Amino acid sequence: MNANLYALFASHFPDDKSACCIETHDGRYYSWDDMERASAKMANLLASLNLQPDARIAVQVEKSPEALILYLATLRAGYVYLPLNTAYRASEIAYFIEDAKPEVVVCSPQNFGWVAQIAFKAGTKHVYTLDAPLEGRNSGSLLNRAMAHADTFRTVHKEPEDMAAILYTSGTTGRSKGAMLTHDNLASNALVLKEAWHWQKNDVLLHTLPLFHVHGLFVASHGALLNGSKMIFLPKFDAAQVMRYLARSTVFMGVPTYYVRLLQEPGLDQAACANIRLFISGSAPLLLDTFNEFTRRTGHTILERYGMSETTMQVSNPYHGQRKGGTVGLPLPGVDVRVVKPDNSACATDEIGDIQVKGPNVFQGYWRMPEKTAEEFTADGYFRTGDVGRFDSGGYLSIVGRSKDLIISGGYNVYPKEIESFIDEMDGVLESAIIGVPHAEFGEAVTAVIVLKPNADLSEAGVIARLKAEIANFKVPKRVYFVDELPRNTMGKVQKNVLRELYQ
Repeated sequence: MNANLYALFASHFPDDKSACCIETHDGRYYSWDDMERASAKMANLLASLNLQPDARIAVQVEKSPEALILYLATLRAGYVYLPLNTAYRASEIAYFIEDAKPEVVVCSPQNFGWVAQIAFKAGTKHVYTLDAPLEGRNSGSLLNRAMAHADTFRTVHKEPEDMAAILYTSGTTGRSKGAMLTHDNLASNALVLKEAWHWQKNDVLLHTLPLFHVHGLFVASHGALLNGSKMIFLPKFDAAQVMRYLARSTVFMGVPTYYVRLLQEPGLDQAACANIRLFISGSAPLLLDTFNEFTRRTGHTILERYGMSETTMQVSNPYHGQRKGGTVGLPLPGVDVRVVKPDNSACATDEIGDIQVKGPNVFQGYWRMPEKTAEEFTADGYFRTGDVGRFDSGGYLSIVGRSKDLIISGGYNVYPKEIESFIDEMDGVLESAIIGVPHAEFGEAVTAVIVLKPNADLSEAGVIARLKAEIANFKVPKRVYFVDELPRNTMGKVQKNVLRELYQ
């Protein structure tokens, strides 16, 4: 049996290949037959380049159906897909290319000059753009080159443990690491989520996420491909545009920022969401206020889940049953999740500890970092996620924060999420971030950075006084700063490393 992930997808394509697979915001229509034939052409092109069997194909392009087709072609041809964030600039791209040693680099036309220079210097053999062919010109276009190739391709045989993709972690501390994901890692997770989220025959996915990340590529796109479901592809999230497509969609996946912005749309109500079956949130914690307000406005309870580059999805609130705000839910079938103390003994209910995970979804290790890989796995095979959390009495997991964000002040452990939850409940607060900054007496001083709602009347002294009445004194921030917005990465995660640098 061929364990190639593309073979799994293809076995679930609809019988009617003329049906729509992707519809774009500007009216383009890609059938399942188009996807199959176009990915075959690209796979044939890649196969003609005489690459090594495990060649990496590095891709930094804007979101488009062609970008997804290139991903499918890479799988079909048996190579390793390496998606790169479109926000990365020259120094970052140079690091990834020098580290991963891709044999093919595909970039946006406007970046070809500087990307090609970096790639060829690092020994890359082939650099292409991903743009439309222009009447025999533009020979650097991958699409132009692929047109000359056959539109059928026999998917390369792969074993379950063969590598399918490398995903570089966000790298907020130290070197960014390449997580090696196998065909089985991705296939097993897609199959589990298909059941867990009850994908249905007539589902239509409203796709507004980027394609260089776990969420947009391995969760959203995989879900639709494995279910043979149509996707409505928007180039990026735009709240007003999303509102126009809700009535034609049944599934929507987003990061918390998307839901905050949707709530700012006056037309968001039960009628606007009547056709939606499921709203899913992930990639960053969803504020309880957002969770509750969304339910009140739309009648839908957002399903929050938890995953990461190294594991794809591992925990999810249930489709049927209670979806608890402030939690990421229950471990997915076949995935073992535990919360442990520093000595690896199990934490009690509601006791905070390190989150570790084991299962078919967990990556093989970090690219060219065997020592780091060994360090991140326990003796009994659990991956140390670096996240800190707790299980409640119902078995629901809550994320308290990243272990690297733990603040040790005066010898006491301070978990930022706990303090943030108190601040976020204060009238006038839109959101907050708690960080630790160097302090001569305490080692680290707890520091609050707060975004206020319009016309809010809160002061530093007022916030501190409120907190002193509610939490232990060692947890109370020594300083409070008010800002217009918190720095975020492209997936909506607050960049606490940026805040620490700013306020240290």
